[in-house]
Amino acid sequence: MTSLPSGSFRGSLLAGAVGDALGGSIEFDRIDRIRGRFGPSGLTDYAPAYGRIGAITDDTQMTLFTLEGLLLAKKRGSDPVHEVRVAYGRWLHTQGGPPVARDGWLLDVPALHDRRAPGTTCLTALRSGVLGTVEAPINDSKGCGAVMRAAPVALWSDDVREVFELATAVGALTHGHPSGYLSAGVLAVLVQQVLAGVPLPSAVDVARAELVTWTGHEEQLGLLDLAVELGTGGVRPTPEVIETALGGGWVGEEALAIAVLTALAARDLADGLLLAVNHSGDSDSTGALCGNLLGARDGVEAIPGHWLGDLELREEITRLADEAVTAFAR
Repeated sequence: MTSLPSGSFRGSLLAGAVGDALGGSIEFDRIDRIRGRFGPSGLTDYAPAYGRIGAITDDTQMTLFTLEGLLLAKKRGSDPVHEVRVAYGRWLHTQGGPPVARDGWLLDVPALHDRRAPGTTCLTALRSGVLGTVEAPINDSKGCGAVMRAAPVALWSDDVREVFELATAVGALTHGHPSGYLSAGVLAVLVQQVLAGVPLPSAVDVARAELVTWTGHEEQLGLLDLAVELGTGGVRPTPEVIETALGGGWVGEEALAIAVLTALAARDLADGLLLAVNHSGDSDSTGALCGNLLGARDGVEAIPGHWLGDLELREEITRLADEAVTAFAR
């Protein structure tokens, strides 16, 4: 990656937020209820959530704090895992946690202080004060709270191993099960590769080759391979197929697999996001991850204008993405 296309990373961050916002209004609904509310095609546009249209959830909040931590590490030449852990302390403060030192500028964004269904595992792990690592897991959680925030790690390096290792280390801060943090490693490498212009199927091959070298990879590998098989088989995935084959996306390996499946099967970015959120599961997280992938591939221009226009914190997300492009330009 000799240069970083700003539109692609901005697209990844913004499309991830759009997918998050689309799924946020149906996150806890089964597909029959979604169809009952919106018709046989399910959700096709933003629906009110958290008192507005286009509201982001904790997925995007934590993604932004991940990126802020990485930016500060890059600027200071400091340990990225430490800076991201401190950044998560700032996010915890926005959710009612203890006071923290002010750093960066995200704490100055009032909307980020709203509670948007934050994950119990993330809250509990961060409140504990314990530093979770791959070698010394903080718990046995494989919830999708680690993978949902991992996309910015793609910027850290051109090296696949380095990006995978950093994403797993950042994931293990809160999630101690291999399927929790290895899914984060896979997602970060996928975004890294797609940003470099690698087609998504080939990017999966690169990430898969790294995944299989890690202890405890079998669960994630099985679902990743199934997602690729389903996504490239030429058959349109239905919400029922997604649930039966891959689950609800509440845990890391499922959320990543659903995102890969829907990104591979998508006719375009908008179609992919709607595929990713219309199922009986964690719709905001799967929508966010699919958006990270397709936004990296297609750029901001592929995001429907009305979705972008109504997206909460669009200007702040764009500002942080552009700061990252400048800081990580190679």
